[in-house]
Formats: sequence, C-alpha cells, structure tokens
Amino acid sequence: MATDIKDTAHTVEAAAVMRLLPARPRLLALGEPTHGEDTLLDLRNELFRQLVEEEGYRTIAIESDCMMGLVVDDYVTTGTGSLDEVMEQGFSHGWGASAANRELVRWMRAYNEDRPASERLRFAGFDGPLEITGAASPRQALTALHDYLATWVEAALLPCTRETLDRLLGADDRWTDPAAMTDPAQSVGQSAEAGRLRLLADDLVALLDARTPHLITATSRDDRERASLYGRTATGLLRYHHWMADTSPARMTWLVGVRDQMMAHNLLAVAARGPALANAHNGHLQRQKSTMRMGGAPVEWWSAGALVSSRLGEEYGFVATALGTIRHRGVDSPPSDTLEGLLYALPEDRCLIDAPRLATTLADTPPAPRVSPWFGYSPMDPVHLADSDGLVFVKDLPQSWTPSAVPTPRTRT
Repeated sequence: MATDIKDTAHTVEAAAVMRLLPARPRLLALGEPTHGEDTLLDLRNELFRQLVEEEGYRTIAIESDCMMGLVVDDYVTTGTGSLDEVMEQGFSHGWGASAANRELVRWMRAYNEDRPASERLRFAGFDGPLEITGAASPRQALTALHDYLATWVEAALLPCTRETLDRLLGADDRWTDPAAMTDPAQSVGQSAEAGRLRLLADDLVALLDARTPHLITATSRDDRERASLYGRTATGLLRYHHWMADTSPARMTWLVGVRDQMMAHNLLAVAARGPALANAHNGHLQRQKSTMRMGGAPVEWWSAGALVSSRLGEEYGFVATALGTIRHRGVDSPPSDTLEGLLYALPEDRCLIDAPRLATTLADTPPAPRVSPWFGYSPMDPVHLADSDGLVFVKDLPQSWTPSAVPTPRTRT
C-alpha cells in the first residue's frame, strides 16, 4: 500500500500539474484548506510564475473583493499608485497584510515593466464585496455602471438618472449595518427602495448587453469588461441584501449560494480573457456541494467550482490542498488511518498527488475522515479525491499572518 501511494506522488510544479490534466485548462483552480498561511501562498506564487513562464497563463484571481481588486490590477498593469497603497486598498478580508500577497503584486508589476499590454499579467479579485459581518452598499458598482452607460448611450435610453440612484440608495450605512447579518429586520434589502433598485440594475445590465455592438467599437475591452463587472456586482449585491432581509429557513442557504454564484460569474469572466489561475478555499473551488454549520444547522450549496466546472467541463481543472500539521493552531500529526495520515508518512515535505489514481488505490480500504480540533481548518474528505484532478500535500505549516475573519466553508462529509 505504501509503495502504491508513493507512486501517485510527484514534485509540486506546473509541468507535473499539466500532466495530470487532459488538456491545459482555461481556469486552473488551486484550493487551500485554511486561510492565513503564507507557506501555501508562497507555493501558489511559485506555481503561478511557472504557469506564466511555461504555459502562457496571464491572470491570477484570488478570493478577495472583486471591486477592490481593480486597484491591484491598475497597479500591476500600469503602475498606478504605490505598493503600500495597493496592499492597503486593493484587498479585502485582511489579505493585504500577507507578505506572500505583497510579493505576488511586486513580482507581477516587475514582470509587466516595458511589456506591451497584450503580454502583461492581470490580477482579479473574484469574491463579492462581502464580509462575514455583512455586505457592501451597491452604490459603487451601480453608479459606476450608470456612469459608463451615460457616457456611451443616448440619455433617453437610460432607465433613470444618477440622482434617482443616489436618492434610492440613501446613506451607505443603511446597507452595511452589521446587525443585519443576524437580524433580518435590520436589513434594508426588501425595502421599496431596494426593490426599485433591483429593477433599475436589471435594466442597466440589459442596456449594457443590448448596446454591445456599439460599445465594442466605441470603448476599450477593459472598459467593457469593467462595466460588466459593475453590473454583476450590483445585481449580486442587491440580491444578497434581499436575502439578508428574509426570515424564512432558506435565508442562509440563499446567502452562501449567492456569494458563490457571484464568485462563479467572476471566474467565468476571468476565464474568458484567457488561461488563469484561481486561488481560494477548497470549499469554494471543489466540484461537489459545499456545506457548513451556521447557527447550529447544516447549510448546503453548490460551490463556485461546481458552477464553473458545469460550464467549462475539461477546461476547468481543480487541485485541492491538504495539510499534515498546523501546530500553532493545535492541529497535530494526523491519525495514520486518515488520508492526511497516509500522506504524512511520505518522505517529501510537500508533493503533488494524482488524486484520481490515489482514489482508485484506496478504493478497497477507504481512509477514515479526519476531524480537525480547529474550526479554521477543513480536512480533505477522501470521497472527494476522485473528483479532484490533483492534490497538493504540505506536511507541516509554520506560523504565519492572521487574516480578518472570513467564512470558511466546510466540505461535505
């Protein structure tokens, strides 16, 4: 058995990942089972560099606010702002405090120096403007979409004025009140104003689509793509706020589902630009349903990876990550009868596993599920091996930075 498992292990490098896949994927997703560990992000950075240099990848997308990510993209493509400003203003969830994320942005900017626009690397956040404490106001995305259309489309076709949007939106703190996450009565998401804004947002997105032939000739591809991002974000946020105000048992299922749906739409837009690497929690990128307990009850929803995979097929590749120890979090050596325990016995500090082949090897003696003593780490469910294209295993994690609190999906058991 030990020899069979060793035969599934390879060096963690882009070339080895590609050999596990039927073809170069348009979107290669690298998952992680916990957040806030620069060891994992350093590994991601190295893999991205290899994908850029060896496989022609040009974009990286991470689990961060899609609107804030535009600040990072402007910096890496044109040098707008300073590195310090970008790390502070371009990341959500505390990701800007990561030394590995800082190194990624620095390297991308250096790579792009003196390169033509067609060869420059691009950065994207693909999460919605959402925190565990609530959601952003739809103002930024909605007014940016309106401003774009007002510049390029006849005024008579616009469904409303900018002043109407401002009046309906009201003060932003009405939308961002953290009390609304636990008390639907505190949310404005089902107010008359919010309902009117959902209709206007839908009309603005429809107008953007209807004027595509003109906009292709009148504006740049980057401007059109940003306008589409504004539209997706505005409609997604308004839908999220609507369900924050809901009192039915389906409330939390809708909220986590809308978040991953927003992620999926952003990932599909990134993939349409060309081959890209996506990095987020395993639970967001896996092909199966995700599940977690909220308020003592289980909540299930289709992950962004499942949604994207259903659209892209073999053009979507998913490599999960599993860990041996996170001793500074109380996660010690894994039991020998678990998947992580079997991999922990390998001599390598980190390796890339042929996940479907390992699933076949273990079919007659399936490993026991591992239970983490720390809520922030989600062990790999052995039943998910066969649906993963690869599995990166890292034996031990040293202590790293700590991000702000974010929802951590639990994989289905």
